[in-house]
Amino acid sequence: MRGRGGSGFSLTELLVTLVVIGILAAIIIPALINALDKSRQKRTMADLRLLGGGIETYSIDQGTYPIGDLSALDILEPGYMDDLIRVDAWGHSLIFEGLLAEYTLGSPGKDGGASLGLTDGGGPTKNFNDDIIYRMGSFTQWPEGTQE
Repeated sequence: MRGRGGSGFSLTELLVTLVVIGILAAIIIPALINALDKSRQKRTMADLRLLGGGIETYSIDQGTYPIGDLSALDILEPGYMDDLIRVDAWGHSLIFEGLLAEYTLGSPGKDGGASLGLTDGGGPTKNFNDDIIYRMGSFTQWPEGTQE
């Protein structure tokens, strides 16, 4: 028979280690999810700028903006854009409303709402679910600062 030597871990040591790992995971995982959503917002904003540039280039050549909904932007491909962006970074369809002399382009945000809406009159927002709205070459509503 072997006696108890000094090698190995006791049950108490293993439980303390598991508790410490659990506490660290509870702190790190929400921060990681927040960082991923923040990066999705930034990617969506970059995509909206790129798509807006294609729309502006089209309007310079044609004298009018594309008219209609998102399907009206098919005319940008391939002459003005190689690959037409149709979804935001969360996988929700982008929203486009085009008239002869103006357009509005946007993302419904993390929640994927069906229409674009200004939160508190537009400007910077603090919620991942708020819409990101790009109108006539600039953002009228965008994420800024710490998001909820």
